[in-house]
Amino acid sequence: MSGPVSRAPRRLGEEIGQSKPFRSLEQEAFLNIQRTAESLTYDLAKALEPYGLTHTQYNALRILRGAGEGGATCSEVADRMVTRVPDVTRLLDRLEAHGLIVRARDSEDRRVVRARVTADGLALLARLDEPVLELHRRQIGHLGADVLQSLIAALERARAGTEG
Repeated sequence: MSGPVSRAPRRLGEEIGQSKPFRSLEQEAFLNIQRTAESLTYDLAKALEPYGLTHTQYNALRILRGAGEGGATCSEVADRMVTRVPDVTRLLDRLEAHGLIVRARDSEDRRVVRARVTADGLALLARLDEPVLELHRRQIGHLGADVLQSLIAALERARAGTEG
């Protein structure tokens, strides 16, 4: 597990220069979630940049690796994305242009196009697996297993209260 956080945590209001209190605990929690997600995602984006990938492309590649040899349709990839993207087709176009995925018509239903990760895509993911895990350890590993389990449960409960 990683060592302690390199700096003391600050309250969100102080961090964003807010002079008035938040209107509610819910607002403060929501904005904390947004700010934290942005910070964590920014770190991931910087780690992926040398590999020519965005975090959404990385997510799509991981989905396709998980789909196995059968691959996945565009809508299946869209449904499994961690963050919603407006145009998954264009996202897959970029991955295909870089030789990281291939798309082909389904042999049983010619209307369906399935995307599969290529050997180059698998090799890239294999190179990224450990560095990304280490990044996550540095980012939040210092919280410890109990806090992480509580955080996961709290975030899942929060999502259960949304419409999307």
